[in-house]
Amino acid sequence: MSSHISNERPQPDKVLTDIADYVLNYEIKNDLAWKTAHYCLLDTIGCGLEALTYPACTKLLGPIVKGTIVPNGAKVPGTQFQLDPVQAAFNIGTIIRWLDFNDTWLAAEWGHPSDNLGGILATADWLSRAYIAEGKEPLKMKQVLEAMIMAHEIQGVIALENSFNRVGLDHVLLVKLASTAVVGRLIGLTRDELINAVSLALVDGQSLRTYRHAPNTGSRKSWAAGDATSRAVRLALIAKTGEMGYPSVLTAKTWGFYDVLFKGNEFKFQRDYGSYVMENVLFKISFPAEFHSQTAVEAAMTFHHKLKELGKTADDIKKITIRTHEAAIRIIDKKGPLNNPADRDHAIQYMVAVPLIFGRLTAADYEDTIASDPRIDVLRDKIECVEEIQFTKDYHDPEKRSIANALTVELNDGSILDEIVVEYPIGHKRRRDEGIPELIKKYKVNLARIYPEKQQKQVLENSLEYEKLVDLNVNEFVDLLVI
Repeated sequence: MSSHISNERPQPDKVLTDIADYVLNYEIKNDLAWKTAHYCLLDTIGCGLEALTYPACTKLLGPIVKGTIVPNGAKVPGTQFQLDPVQAAFNIGTIIRWLDFNDTWLAAEWGHPSDNLGGILATADWLSRAYIAEGKEPLKMKQVLEAMIMAHEIQGVIALENSFNRVGLDHVLLVKLASTAVVGRLIGLTRDELINAVSLALVDGQSLRTYRHAPNTGSRKSWAAGDATSRAVRLALIAKTGEMGYPSVLTAKTWGFYDVLFKGNEFKFQRDYGSYVMENVLFKISFPAEFHSQTAVEAAMTFHHKLKELGKTADDIKKITIRTHEAAIRIIDKKGPLNNPADRDHAIQYMVAVPLIFGRLTAADYEDTIASDPRIDVLRDKIECVEEIQFTKDYHDPEKRSIANALTVELNDGSILDEIVVEYPIGHKRRRDEGIPELIKKYKVNLARIYPEKQQKQVLENSLEYEKLVDLNVNEFVDLLVI
Protein backbone atom coordinates (compact mmCIF):
# COMPACT_ATOMS: atom_id res chain seq x y z
CA MET A 1 0.00 0.00 0.00
CA SER A 2 1.18 3.53 -0.72
CA SER A 3 1.83 5.75 2.28
CA HIS A 4 -0.50 8.64 3.00
CA ILE A 5 0.67 11.95 1.54
CA SER A 6 -0.26 15.01 3.57
CA ASN A 7 -1.91 17.86 1.68
CA GLU A 8 -1.10 20.33 4.42
CA ARG A 9 0.74 23.23 2.81
CA PRO A 10 4.26 23.45 4.27
CA GLN A 11 6.28 26.47 5.29
CA PRO A 12 8.54 27.77 2.48
CA ASP A 13 11.87 26.06 2.01
CA LYS A 14 14.70 27.85 3.82
CA VAL A 15 16.54 28.43 0.54
CA LEU A 16 13.60 30.54 -0.63
CA THR A 17 13.25 32.57 2.56
CA ASP A 18 17.01 33.17 2.81
CA ILE A 19 17.06 34.66 -0.69
CA ALA A 20 14.00 36.83 -0.04
CA ASP A 21 15.31 38.10 3.31
CA TYR A 22 18.72 38.88 1.82
CA VAL A 23 17.29 40.84 -1.10
CA LEU A 24 14.82 42.78 1.05
CA ASN A 25 16.95 43.46 4.13
CA TYR A 26 20.70 43.27 3.48
CA GLU A 27 22.61 46.55 3.47
CA ILE A 28 25.73 46.59 1.28
CA LYS A 29 28.45 48.45 3.17
CA ASN A 30 31.64 47.17 1.56
CA ASP A 31 33.15 49.91 -0.60
CA LEU A 32 35.04 47.36 -2.71
CA ALA A 33 31.74 45.73 -3.70
CA TRP A 34 30.26 49.06 -4.86
CA LYS A 35 33.35 50.09 -6.80
CA THR A 36 33.74 46.66 -8.40
CA ALA A 37 30.07 46.76 -9.41
CA HIS A 38 30.75 50.07 -11.14
CA TYR A 39 33.56 48.55 -13.20
CA CYS A 40 31.41 45.49 -13.83
CA LEU A 41 28.62 47.66 -15.23
CA LEU A 42 30.99 49.41 -17.64
CA ASP A 43 32.58 46.17 -18.80
CA THR A 44 29.24 44.42 -19.24
CA ILE A 45 27.76 47.24 -21.30
CA GLY A 46 30.91 47.27 -23.43
CA CYS A 47 30.69 43.53 -24.09
CA GLY A 48 27.13 44.03 -25.33
CA LEU A 49 28.21 46.79 -27.69
CA GLU A 50 30.89 44.62 -29.28
CA ALA A 51 28.31 41.88 -29.85
CA LEU A 52 26.25 44.33 -31.91
CA THR A 53 28.91 44.09 -34.63
CA TYR A 54 27.98 40.42 -35.21
CA PRO A 55 24.93 39.73 -37.46
CA ALA A 56 24.45 36.30 -35.87
CA CYS A 57 23.62 38.18 -32.68
CA THR A 58 21.66 41.13 -34.04
CA LYS A 59 19.27 38.89 -35.99
CA LEU A 60 17.82 37.82 -32.64
CA LEU A 61 17.18 41.34 -31.38
CA GLY A 62 14.16 43.63 -31.43
CA PRO A 63 10.50 43.10 -30.54
CA ILE A 64 8.81 39.75 -30.98
CA VAL A 65 6.46 41.36 -33.50
CA LYS A 66 8.51 43.51 -35.86
CA GLY A 67 7.83 47.24 -35.61
CA THR A 68 6.34 47.11 -32.10
CA ILE A 69 7.29 50.09 -29.93
CA VAL A 70 6.30 50.18 -26.26
CA PRO A 71 5.52 53.60 -24.78
CA ASN A 72 7.66 54.08 -21.66
CA GLY A 73 9.33 50.76 -22.46
CA ALA A 74 12.97 49.88 -21.80
CA LYS A 75 15.56 50.85 -24.38
CA VAL A 76 18.29 48.54 -25.61
CA PRO A 77 21.82 50.08 -25.58
CA GLY A 78 23.41 50.50 -28.99
CA THR A 79 20.08 50.20 -30.80
CA GLN A 80 16.85 52.13 -31.36
CA PHE A 81 14.63 49.44 -29.83
CA GLN A 82 12.19 50.36 -27.05
CA LEU A 83 10.53 47.22 -25.74
CA ASP A 84 8.51 45.72 -22.93
CA PRO A 85 10.83 44.78 -20.03
CA VAL A 86 10.65 41.04 -20.71
CA GLN A 87 11.79 41.32 -24.32
CA ALA A 88 14.24 44.12 -23.48
CA ALA A 89 15.81 41.82 -20.90
CA PHE A 90 16.23 39.15 -23.58
CA ASN A 91 17.85 41.67 -25.92
CA ILE A 92 20.22 43.13 -23.35
CA GLY A 93 21.05 39.74 -21.83
CA THR A 94 21.79 38.28 -25.25
CA ILE A 95 24.21 40.99 -26.36
CA ILE A 96 25.98 40.86 -22.99
CA ARG A 97 26.71 37.12 -23.27
CA TRP A 98 27.10 36.71 -27.00
CA LEU A 99 30.89 36.85 -27.25
CA ASP A 100 31.70 35.13 -23.94
CA PHE A 101 33.59 38.26 -22.85
CA ASN A 102 31.73 39.40 -19.70
CA ASP A 103 32.63 38.52 -16.12
CA THR A 104 32.94 34.99 -14.74
CA TRP A 105 32.49 33.11 -11.48
CA LEU A 106 34.21 29.76 -11.02
CA ALA A 107 33.36 27.25 -8.30
CA ALA A 108 31.54 23.89 -8.15
CA GLU A 109 29.34 25.59 -10.74
CA TRP A 110 30.55 28.30 -13.06
CA GLY A 111 28.74 31.10 -14.78
CA HIS A 112 28.65 34.78 -15.62
CA PRO A 113 26.85 36.83 -12.94
CA SER A 114 26.71 40.00 -15.03
CA ASP A 115 24.26 38.09 -17.27
CA ASN A 116 21.69 39.28 -14.72
CA LEU A 117 22.14 42.87 -15.89
CA GLY A 118 19.78 42.09 -18.78
CA GLY A 119 16.82 41.81 -16.44
CA ILE A 120 18.05 44.44 -14.00
CA LEU A 121 18.69 47.23 -16.50
CA ALA A 122 15.56 46.52 -18.56
CA THR A 123 13.36 46.56 -15.47
CA ALA A 124 14.98 49.63 -13.92
CA ASP A 125 14.77 51.59 -17.18
CA TRP A 126 11.12 50.64 -17.79
CA LEU A 127 10.17 51.50 -14.19
CA SER A 128 11.99 54.84 -14.42
CA ARG A 129 10.18 55.86 -17.62
CA ALA A 130 6.83 54.68 -16.25
CA TYR A 131 7.40 56.57 -12.98
CA ILE A 132 8.25 59.78 -14.83
CA ALA A 133 5.05 59.43 -16.88
CA GLU A 134 3.14 59.17 -13.59
CA GLY A 135 4.91 62.18 -12.10
CA LYS A 136 7.11 60.08 -9.80
CA GLU A 137 10.89 59.99 -9.30
CA PRO A 138 12.87 57.57 -11.49
CA LEU A 139 15.34 55.03 -10.16
CA LYS A 140 19.00 55.93 -9.72
CA MET A 141 21.93 53.98 -11.13
CA LYS A 142 22.98 53.15 -7.56
CA GLN A 143 19.91 50.91 -7.39
CA VAL A 144 21.13 49.12 -10.51
CA LEU A 145 24.54 48.55 -8.91
CA GLU A 146 22.87 47.31 -5.72
CA ALA A 147 20.78 44.83 -7.70
CA MET A 148 23.90 43.70 -9.55
CA ILE A 149 25.77 43.03 -6.29
CA MET A 150 22.84 41.02 -4.93
CA ALA A 151 22.33 39.04 -8.13
CA HIS A 152 26.04 38.25 -8.26
CA GLU A 153 25.84 37.08 -4.65
CA ILE A 154 22.83 34.80 -5.06
CA GLN A 155 24.18 33.18 -8.23
CA GLY A 156 27.74 32.91 -6.92
CA VAL A 157 27.09 31.69 -3.37
CA ILE A 158 24.81 28.89 -4.57
CA ALA A 159 27.45 28.01 -7.19
CA LEU A 160 30.21 27.63 -4.59
CA GLU A 161 29.12 24.19 -3.40
CA ASN A 162 26.49 23.03 -5.90
CA SER A 163 27.36 21.63 -9.30
CA PHE A 164 24.45 21.79 -11.71
CA ASN A 165 26.60 20.78 -14.67
CA ARG A 166 27.23 17.38 -13.07
CA VAL A 167 23.52 16.61 -13.32
CA GLY A 168 23.32 17.98 -16.86
CA LEU A 169 21.72 21.34 -16.05
CA ASP A 170 23.02 24.64 -17.36
CA HIS A 171 24.24 27.41 -15.07
CA VAL A 172 21.70 29.86 -16.50
CA LEU A 173 19.31 28.28 -14.01
CA LEU A 174 21.10 30.48 -11.45
CA VAL A 175 20.73 33.55 -13.66
CA LYS A 176 16.97 33.01 -13.72
CA LEU A 177 16.89 32.49 -9.96
CA ALA A 178 19.04 35.53 -9.10
CA SER A 179 17.35 37.82 -11.62
CA THR A 180 13.89 36.85 -10.37
CA ALA A 181 14.87 37.81 -6.83
CA VAL A 182 16.43 41.21 -7.56
CA VAL A 183 13.90 42.18 -10.22
CA GLY A 184 11.20 41.23 -7.71
CA ARG A 185 12.62 43.72 -5.29
CA LEU A 186 12.82 46.43 -7.96
CA ILE A 187 9.14 46.05 -8.84
CA GLY A 188 8.15 46.15 -5.17
CA LEU A 189 7.21 42.58 -4.30
CA THR A 190 6.33 41.87 -0.69
CA ARG A 191 8.25 39.16 1.15
CA ASP A 192 5.56 36.58 0.45
CA GLU A 193 5.36 37.60 -3.20
CA LEU A 194 9.13 37.42 -3.52
CA ILE A 195 9.20 33.93 -2.06
CA ASN A 196 6.49 32.95 -4.54
CA ALA A 197 8.49 34.43 -7.43
CA VAL A 198 11.68 32.57 -6.50
CA SER A 199 9.71 29.33 -6.19
CA LEU A 200 8.31 29.91 -9.67
CA ALA A 201 11.86 30.20 -11.02
CA LEU A 202 12.77 26.85 -9.47
CA VAL A 203 9.61 25.00 -10.52
CA ASP A 204 10.12 26.31 -14.05
CA GLY A 205 11.69 24.16 -16.75
CA GLN A 206 15.51 24.27 -16.57
CA SER A 207 17.93 24.38 -19.50
CA LEU A 208 20.01 21.33 -20.36
CA ARG A 209 23.72 21.86 -20.99
CA THR A 210 23.36 20.05 -24.30
CA TYR A 211 24.14 23.19 -26.30
CA ARG A 212 27.52 23.61 -24.56
CA HIS A 213 28.93 20.15 -25.23
CA ALA A 214 29.95 17.94 -28.13
CA PRO A 215 28.39 16.83 -30.36
CA ASN A 216 25.70 19.53 -30.04
CA THR A 217 27.68 22.66 -29.13
CA GLY A 218 25.90 25.62 -30.65
CA SER A 219 24.93 29.26 -30.51
CA ARG A 220 22.12 28.83 -27.99
CA LYS A 221 24.83 29.08 -25.35
CA SER A 222 25.19 32.71 -26.45
CA TRP A 223 21.53 33.60 -25.87
CA ALA A 224 20.65 31.19 -23.08
CA ALA A 225 21.37 33.79 -20.39
CA GLY A 226 19.28 36.39 -22.19
CA ASP A 227 16.46 33.86 -22.22
CA ALA A 228 16.94 33.15 -18.50
CA THR A 229 17.04 36.75 -17.32
CA SER A 230 14.01 37.68 -19.44
CA ARG A 231 12.09 34.71 -18.05
CA ALA A 232 12.95 36.00 -14.59
CA VAL A 233 11.34 39.35 -15.33
CA ARG A 234 8.24 37.54 -16.57
CA LEU A 235 8.01 35.39 -13.43
CA ALA A 236 8.50 38.38 -11.11
CA LEU A 237 5.69 40.20 -12.90
CA ILE A 238 3.46 37.13 -12.60
CA ALA A 239 4.12 37.02 -8.84
CA LYS A 240 3.24 40.73 -8.66
CA THR A 241 -0.32 39.87 -9.70
CA GLY A 242 -0.70 37.80 -6.53
CA GLU A 243 -0.19 34.47 -8.28
CA MET A 244 0.57 31.69 -5.80
CA GLY A 245 3.96 30.08 -5.27
CA TYR A 246 5.15 26.59 -4.34
CA PRO A 247 6.69 26.61 -0.86
CA SER A 248 8.38 23.18 -0.92
CA VAL A 249 9.45 23.41 -4.56
CA LEU A 250 12.90 22.13 -3.58
CA THR A 251 12.15 19.59 -0.86
CA ALA A 252 8.82 18.04 -1.88
CA LYS A 253 9.23 14.27 -1.99
CA THR A 254 9.22 12.84 -5.55
CA TRP A 255 8.01 16.06 -7.20
CA GLY A 256 10.48 18.62 -5.82
CA PHE A 257 13.61 20.00 -7.50
CA TYR A 258 15.98 17.96 -5.35
CA ASP A 259 14.37 14.61 -6.19
CA VAL A 260 13.61 15.36 -9.85
CA LEU A 261 16.72 17.26 -10.93
CA PHE A 262 19.40 17.05 -8.22
CA LYS A 263 19.62 13.30 -7.54
CA GLY A 264 17.95 13.75 -4.15
CA ASN A 265 20.69 16.02 -2.82
CA GLU A 266 19.97 19.29 -1.05
CA PHE A 267 21.83 22.50 -1.81
CA LYS A 268 24.92 23.06 0.33
CA PHE A 269 26.13 26.48 1.41
CA GLN A 270 29.65 27.59 2.22
CA ARG A 271 28.73 31.08 3.43
CA ASP A 272 25.81 33.46 4.04
CA TYR A 273 24.82 36.02 1.42
CA GLY A 274 26.76 39.29 1.57
CA SER A 275 28.88 40.90 -1.15
CA TYR A 276 31.68 38.31 -1.47
CA VAL A 277 30.98 37.39 -5.08
CA MET A 278 31.13 40.89 -6.54
CA GLU A 279 34.30 41.58 -4.56
CA ASN A 280 35.97 38.47 -6.01
CA VAL A 281 34.44 38.29 -9.48
CA LEU A 282 36.69 37.58 -12.46
CA PHE A 283 36.82 39.98 -15.40
CA LYS A 284 37.66 38.84 -18.91
CA ILE A 285 39.94 41.64 -19.99
CA SER A 286 42.46 40.42 -22.53
CA PHE A 287 40.75 37.58 -24.34
CA PRO A 288 37.17 36.56 -25.22
CA ALA A 289 37.85 33.01 -24.12
CA GLU A 290 36.15 30.56 -21.77
CA PHE A 291 37.64 31.49 -18.42
CA HIS A 292 39.29 28.18 -17.59
CA SER A 293 41.59 28.87 -20.55
CA GLN A 294 42.45 32.52 -19.84
CA THR A 295 45.80 31.80 -18.19
CA ALA A 296 46.67 29.26 -20.89
CA VAL A 297 46.07 31.90 -23.57
CA GLU A 298 48.23 34.38 -21.65
CA ALA A 299 51.04 31.79 -21.51
CA ALA A 300 50.60 31.05 -25.23
CA MET A 301 50.98 34.74 -26.04
CA THR A 302 54.27 34.79 -24.11
CA PHE A 303 55.46 31.73 -26.03
CA HIS A 304 54.55 33.41 -29.32
CA HIS A 305 56.98 36.23 -28.49
CA LYS A 306 59.64 33.77 -27.31
CA LEU A 307 59.41 31.87 -30.59
CA LYS A 308 59.88 35.11 -32.53
CA GLU A 309 62.98 35.91 -30.48
CA LEU A 310 64.36 32.48 -31.36
CA GLY A 311 63.57 32.92 -35.04
CA LYS A 312 60.96 30.18 -34.82
CA THR A 313 57.23 29.92 -35.59
CA ALA A 314 54.40 27.64 -34.54
CA ASP A 315 55.43 25.34 -37.41
CA ASP A 316 58.55 24.48 -35.39
CA ILE A 317 56.52 23.06 -32.49
CA LYS A 318 56.51 19.30 -32.00
CA LYS A 319 54.39 19.05 -28.85
CA ILE A 320 52.63 21.23 -26.26
CA THR A 321 51.66 19.97 -22.82
CA ILE A 322 49.15 21.90 -20.74
CA ARG A 323 49.09 21.20 -17.02
CA THR A 324 45.68 22.35 -15.92
CA HIS A 325 42.86 21.96 -13.39
CA GLU A 326 40.10 19.34 -13.54
CA ALA A 327 37.30 21.71 -14.55
CA ALA A 328 39.22 22.81 -17.65
CA ILE A 329 39.67 19.21 -18.76
CA ARG A 330 35.99 18.49 -18.20
CA ILE A 331 34.72 21.53 -20.11
CA ILE A 332 37.18 22.64 -22.79
CA ASP A 333 39.61 19.79 -23.55
CA LYS A 334 38.43 18.97 -27.08
CA LYS A 335 39.73 16.86 -29.93
CA GLY A 336 38.22 16.43 -33.38
CA PRO A 337 36.24 18.83 -35.58
CA LEU A 338 35.05 22.18 -34.23
CA ASN A 339 31.91 23.10 -36.11
CA ASN A 340 31.19 26.73 -35.24
CA PRO A 341 32.39 29.70 -33.14
CA ALA A 342 30.53 28.39 -30.09
CA ASP A 343 32.49 25.15 -30.39
CA ARG A 344 35.83 26.92 -30.81
CA ASP A 345 35.61 29.31 -27.88
CA HIS A 346 35.15 26.28 -25.62
CA ALA A 347 38.18 24.35 -26.90
CA ILE A 348 41.43 25.02 -25.04
CA GLN A 349 43.53 23.59 -27.87
CA TYR A 350 42.01 26.09 -30.30
CA MET A 351 42.39 28.99 -27.87
CA VAL A 352 46.07 28.17 -27.38
CA ALA A 353 46.83 27.45 -31.04
CA VAL A 354 45.54 30.79 -32.37
CA PRO A 355 47.78 33.05 -30.23
CA LEU A 356 50.78 30.80 -30.88
CA ILE A 357 50.26 31.24 -34.62
CA PHE A 358 48.96 34.80 -34.87
CA GLY A 359 50.01 36.47 -31.62
CA ARG A 360 46.40 37.39 -30.73
CA LEU A 361 43.00 36.02 -29.74
CA THR A 362 39.95 38.11 -30.58
CA ALA A 363 36.26 37.33 -31.03
CA ALA A 364 36.77 37.37 -34.79
CA ASP A 365 39.31 34.55 -34.47
CA TYR A 366 36.51 32.07 -33.77
CA GLU A 367 34.85 32.74 -37.11
CA ASP A 368 35.16 30.38 -40.10
CA THR A 369 37.53 32.68 -42.00
CA ILE A 370 40.24 32.17 -39.37
CA ALA A 371 39.30 28.63 -38.33
CA SER A 372 39.81 27.45 -41.92
CA ASP A 373 43.56 28.09 -41.63
CA PRO A 374 44.99 24.53 -41.71
CA ARG A 375 47.81 25.42 -39.33
CA ILE A 376 45.33 25.66 -36.44
CA ASP A 377 44.15 22.04 -36.60
CA VAL A 378 47.70 20.81 -37.14
CA LEU A 379 48.79 22.57 -33.95
CA ARG A 380 45.67 21.50 -32.03
CA ASP A 381 46.61 17.87 -32.61
CA LYS A 382 49.96 18.48 -30.92
CA ILE A 383 48.41 19.79 -27.68
CA GLU A 384 47.78 17.49 -24.71
CA CYS A 385 46.06 18.41 -21.42
CA VAL A 386 46.93 16.71 -18.12
CA GLU A 387 45.46 17.41 -14.72
CA GLU A 388 47.70 19.01 -12.10
CA ILE A 389 46.15 18.05 -8.73
CA GLN A 390 47.51 21.15 -6.98
CA PHE A 391 45.95 23.41 -9.61
CA THR A 392 42.59 21.73 -8.97
CA LYS A 393 42.95 22.23 -5.21
CA ASP A 394 43.89 25.90 -5.62
CA TYR A 395 40.95 26.39 -7.99
CA HIS A 396 38.54 25.34 -5.23
CA ASP A 397 40.41 27.09 -2.37
CA PRO A 398 38.21 30.11 -1.40
CA GLU A 399 41.29 32.09 -0.38
CA LYS A 400 43.09 31.50 -3.69
CA ARG A 401 40.44 30.88 -6.38
CA SER A 402 43.24 30.43 -8.91
CA ILE A 403 42.63 29.37 -12.52
CA ALA A 404 46.08 28.04 -13.24
CA ASN A 405 47.52 26.69 -16.46
CA ALA A 406 51.10 25.77 -17.27
CA LEU A 407 52.43 25.30 -20.82
CA THR A 408 55.50 23.39 -21.93
CA VAL A 409 56.59 23.64 -25.57
CA GLU A 410 58.84 21.05 -27.24
CA LEU A 411 60.35 21.99 -30.61
CA ASN A 412 61.07 19.77 -33.61
CA ASP A 413 64.81 20.07 -32.98
CA GLY A 414 64.36 18.35 -29.61
CA SER A 415 64.77 21.45 -27.46
CA ILE A 416 62.21 22.15 -24.73
CA LEU A 417 61.36 25.71 -23.80
CA ASP A 418 61.04 26.53 -20.11
CA GLU A 419 57.53 25.95 -18.80
CA ILE A 420 55.38 29.06 -18.33
CA VAL A 421 52.96 28.96 -15.39
CA VAL A 422 50.17 31.53 -15.01
CA GLU A 423 48.07 31.07 -11.87
CA TYR A 424 45.87 34.17 -11.92
CA PRO A 425 44.53 35.89 -15.05
CA ILE A 426 44.66 39.66 -15.31
CA GLY A 427 40.95 39.87 -14.47
CA HIS A 428 41.45 38.22 -11.06
CA LYS A 429 41.02 40.11 -7.78
CA ARG A 430 44.74 39.58 -7.05
CA ARG A 431 45.59 41.56 -10.20
CA ARG A 432 43.01 44.37 -9.86
CA ASP A 433 45.57 47.19 -9.91
CA GLU A 434 46.95 45.84 -13.16
CA GLY A 435 43.56 44.86 -14.58
CA ILE A 436 41.28 47.88 -14.05
CA PRO A 437 43.19 50.25 -16.37
CA GLU A 438 43.03 47.56 -19.06
CA LEU A 439 39.31 47.08 -18.38
CA ILE A 440 38.73 50.81 -18.93
CA LYS A 441 40.66 50.58 -22.21
CA LYS A 442 38.45 47.67 -23.27
CA TYR A 443 35.35 49.75 -22.41
CA LYS A 444 36.55 52.69 -24.48
CA VAL A 445 37.36 50.47 -27.45
CA ASN A 446 33.86 48.97 -27.30
CA LEU A 447 32.19 52.39 -27.12
CA ALA A 448 34.14 53.40 -30.22
CA ARG A 449 32.74 50.41 -32.14
CA ILE A 450 29.21 51.87 -32.00
CA TYR A 451 29.13 55.57 -31.19
CA PRO A 452 30.46 58.70 -32.90
CA GLU A 453 33.17 60.57 -31.02
CA LYS A 454 30.87 63.17 -29.48
CA GLN A 455 28.55 60.50 -28.04
CA GLN A 456 31.52 58.49 -26.75
CA LYS A 457 32.67 61.56 -24.85
CA GLN A 458 29.21 62.09 -23.33
CA VAL A 459 29.01 58.47 -22.20
CA LEU A 460 32.47 58.56 -20.65
CA GLU A 461 31.82 61.87 -18.87
CA ASN A 462 28.76 60.37 -17.19
CA SER A 463 29.96 56.83 -16.50
CA LEU A 464 33.66 56.72 -15.61
CA GLU A 465 33.34 58.60 -12.33
CA TYR A 466 31.62 56.50 -9.68
CA GLU A 467 30.02 59.35 -7.74
CA LYS A 468 28.57 60.87 -10.89
CA LEU A 469 27.24 57.58 -12.22
CA VAL A 470 25.43 56.43 -9.06
CA ASP A 471 23.44 59.68 -8.88
CA LEU A 472 22.33 59.47 -12.51
CA ASN A 473 18.72 58.57 -13.29
CA VAL A 474 18.55 55.14 -14.93
CA ASN A 475 16.61 56.41 -17.94
CA GLU A 476 19.16 59.18 -18.49
CA PHE A 477 22.02 56.68 -18.41
CA VAL A 478 20.31 54.40 -20.91
CA ASP A 479 19.44 57.36 -23.17
CA LEU A 480 23.17 58.10 -23.41
CA LEU A 481 23.61 54.65 -24.96
CA VAL A 482 20.86 54.84 -27.57
CA ILE A 483 21.81 55.22 -31.21
